[in-house]
Amino acid sequence: MRAVFVIFLISIAMLAAKLFHVQIIKHEWLKARAEENWDREIPFGAIRGEIQDRNGELIVGNQLAPTLYFMPSQNKEPEKAAAAIAGILNADADELLEKMSKKEYMVKLAPEGKNITQEQADEISKLQIEGLYTGVDYMRNYPNGELLSRLIGFTGYDGLGLAGIEYAYDEILQGTGDKIRLYTDAKGVTLPHVDDGFQTGDNGASIELTIDLGMQKVMERELLQALEKYDATQALGIIMNPKTGEILSLVSMPTFHPAEYQDTDQAIYNRNLPVWMTFEPGSTFKIVTLAAGLEEGVVDLHNDHFNDPGYTMVANARLRCWKREGHGHQSFLEVVENSCNPGFIEIGQRLGGDRLNKYIRDFGFGESTGSGIAGEAKGILFSKEAFGPVEQATTAFGQGISVTPIQQVQAVAAAINGGNLYRPYIVKEIKNDKGETLQSFEPEIKRRVISEETSAQVREALESVVANGSGRNAFNDGLRVGGKTGTAQKVVDGTYRDGDYIVSFIGFAPADDPELLVYIAVDSPKNSVQFGGVIAAPIVGRIIEEVAPLAGIEKRDGQLEKEYRWGDPITHRVPDLTGMTKGMVARQLHTYRIQWHGEGEVIKYQMPVPDSVMSVDDIIHVYTEE
Repeated sequence: MRAVFVIFLISIAMLAAKLFHVQIIKHEWLKARAEENWDREIPFGAIRGEIQDRNGELIVGNQLAPTLYFMPSQNKEPEKAAAAIAGILNADADELLEKMSKKEYMVKLAPEGKNITQEQADEISKLQIEGLYTGVDYMRNYPNGELLSRLIGFTGYDGLGLAGIEYAYDEILQGTGDKIRLYTDAKGVTLPHVDDGFQTGDNGASIELTIDLGMQKVMERELLQALEKYDATQALGIIMNPKTGEILSLVSMPTFHPAEYQDTDQAIYNRNLPVWMTFEPGSTFKIVTLAAGLEEGVVDLHNDHFNDPGYTMVANARLRCWKREGHGHQSFLEVVENSCNPGFIEIGQRLGGDRLNKYIRDFGFGESTGSGIAGEAKGILFSKEAFGPVEQATTAFGQGISVTPIQQVQAVAAAINGGNLYRPYIVKEIKNDKGETLQSFEPEIKRRVISEETSAQVREALESVVANGSGRNAFNDGLRVGGKTGTAQKVVDGTYRDGDYIVSFIGFAPADDPELLVYIAVDSPKNSVQFGGVIAAPIVGRIIEEVAPLAGIEKRDGQLEKEYRWGDPITHRVPDLTGMTKGMVARQLHTYRIQWHGEGEVIKYQMPVPDSVMSVDDIIHVYTEE
């Protein structure tokens, strides 16, 4: 009996110790394990990271969009509940009832109850329907509408990125989301002795692009007007800082609204034209041939001359100039100004096939630029075996090869920035939700392709193209614009299509120290002569004029004056009339039309400002009072 009694006491002590261990020492751990068996989570939508421009302006954000969840075990009258909320959601009651009758512990009422308005959520909340919960969700918000849509892309039903920046940087932009934890038994009945919980998630990181929204708006407006004016199939544009490779604007037209991508042709939202589209570059490619010829010393712009009869013979093939009668005797600077095909064939022949091909590849053609933009193509070049005399000749003036617009911009940037080939890039910084920088991106030089001296000669020649040559419609007084036209016949099923062209222009400013590089192309324009100098050049001229202040570019001295040609409007420099009286102005014997404002004696200021260009029909407004 004593032994039994001792064993009993020991057992009581062990039981007490175990109870102490379970209820005191292991209490929190066991409670957490139990709650994991009891909890039912109502998710709050993850807050996806924002997409901003280089100045922190919002491109893509988030807006509150409640979502409904239903626990069938907590409601004995699903038919009544479905009928009550169907009217508010403008949904079919039978379809809702089918979802609300599922043998699941929780049902997401989607798509009817996903991303509903706050007003609908408030109205449903007043019904006090058992088992119906409102989860906090978010949907993408586009404060600028369709702006940049083919670059930024869109998110799908589940909030994941499906195209563009949203797709390429999906893992960075995603958040984990908060959750409400409800505690129920196996049948879904709420446990009265356990308080509901809340689990905090993480917000997604935000992406700051190199894009300047101000420049983007200008570019999109101009290309939209071009589409309408010329009844074109599509259009594209790029603005880049040639000194860094930062892409300041990227446009594909036509565009679409990212929130309505389901109603958009996939060929639109899946194709970001500046990186996806490949076509014969035409005369804009001549910049590469020119840079190679100058670097190798096979041509002198001022001292070498060339006679153009309108064609040249290469391996029994007659290759014509765009000007049928030819340009006659000209310096190689005039060859560039006139965009003379036989002249560029001559430069290519002086270089030889191997050297020309080497420079083409050194300038980045035939490979991806590494921009980080989804869907980038590589273009098509002749293989070494297929690069015969005719292919060499046509390549020298931009025919027979296929390149992307972003490759052309990368190459021309190197030709004018001093000879450095920069990698184009679109993302500037990645930041967490506290604004702290997680990763930043800096300019990256791939290699040097030409010397500073050669680059200066290229800039000189291209400024002359705008002042005196085929790019005269891009001229802007004081901004010193340089550039090159392009007119490429479209190839369909291996043959050139008559009367169907892609017209383009690539321009930069200022020519002495380039800060902006602008490229646009218009596909299949109508209602006009199909030349890059007629259609594309004036568009680039207007874009540069409007975005120059955004880039901090001011007018400067030393520009090449635009050469007057028959048919041009007659212009003159505005005289400086400030500080003069009406009598002094009369004694100047000016023939300008002058309109006086104010009752004072002395001119305080005038419009247009002195030394700007005005036509003979314009009026000078002078103001005699502040």
